[in-house]
Amino acid sequence: VQLQASGGGLVQLGGSLRLSCVASEGSISTYRLGWFRQAPGKEREFVSALKTGTTRYADSVKGRFTISRDNAKNTVFLQMNSLKPEDTAVYYCAATRVVWSEIENHKQYHIWGQGTLVTVSS
Repeated sequence: VQLQASGGGLVQLGGSLRLSCVASEGSISTYRLGWFRQAPGKEREFVSALKTGTTRYADSVKGRFTISRDNAKNTVFLQMNSLKPEDTAVYYCAATRVVWSEIENHKQYHIWGQGTLVTVSS
């Protein structure tokens, strides 16, 4: 499976964006999927993850971001609302088969998309 993320851009404080991550050369249906982000000078951090029937969010995005998957389109989405300047980062989608207890650990993901830049201006 290969992943390609898109949907990033420049948005004002309080705005919304929807990121998409399309899979090719295989199906995402058997994977657990995650979104991570990395701001300049900072380490990659967990944003959200999804498996069948269950989602998880970082505290910093809970209530503002929503992760979803469309298996028919082989795509995972991240709907981001009420964006803040501190959400500015390169966002990456990733796939794994790791146990759910390790889902926030980026080192457990072995398939990554190329990243899409989200910039939130104040």
